[in-house]
Amino acid sequence: MMKKQTLLFIGAGRMAEAIIGGLVRNSKEYIEKIIVSNTGNIERLNALKHKYPVQTADNWKQDAEKADVIVLAMPPSAHDSILKELSDVLTHQFVVTIAAGIGPSYLEERLPEYTPAAWIMPNTSATIGESISLYAVGKSVKPKHREALQLILDGIGQSEEFTEDQVHNLTAVTGSAPAFLYYFAETLIEAAKDMGIQEERAKKLVIQMIYGSSRMLEQEKSPSALREQVTTPGGATAEGLKVLYENHMAEMMKKAIAATNKKARGN
Repeated sequence: MMKKQTLLFIGAGRMAEAIIGGLVRNSKEYIEKIIVSNTGNIERLNALKHKYPVQTADNWKQDAEKADVIVLAMPPSAHDSILKELSDVLTHQFVVTIAAGIGPSYLEERLPEYTPAAWIMPNTSATIGESISLYAVGKSVKPKHREALQLILDGIGQSEEFTEDQVHNLTAVTGSAPAFLYYFAETLIEAAKDMGIQEERAKKLVIQMIYGSSRMLEQEKSPSALREQVTTPGGATAEGLKVLYENHMAEMMKKAIAATNKKARGN
């Protein structure tokens, strides 16, 4: 049986809160303590302390040696300075980042040799426990570290392991694509409003359409089969799809994915 884990979060943003909430809901019996540090934002720490059974820390270095798992929940640009400080206090801790573009090899290059490291790439649905999270592990990760990692992953939804390079390439597909979907929803809502439908009713129509379509996709597993079911040859839907084809929607999406991945890699 896995020993109870002490987790230190460096950073207290929305994704950190999603993970903390998932741990509290689903894995309480495996948690010894959750410590949260967020330099320069005491109000945010106080809000988390009132909402969850966590401890807060002004100086994370004092708590790092007590932790089994250290979760880096700050922006990619903040990692280098934090990793430099972290190197001075690490002994046995498992270091996990949830930042875009920061793979386990990046952590291993900047931390003491044999430090167990992992990278989780969740998406915004983590806040409701419905993320599909990609993850990759470093060379020194052992079964006990995988167990601790799974606690985090299970708290925010479903997960799939990939190589580090695959996670880099898939970040746009699972991490950023929700923004593409929300933009699509915005466009449909605006189209309904242009037809004289009130905004709240337009939102209801579009949200339920997306929800119902997602449920069907979950069951069918084949978007092309579902598209064909909806599309009568020569009918109205076919005419709309024709416009999408003629304007190269598939190519545009692939370009958006490529641009997202390039930016996430810091290029």
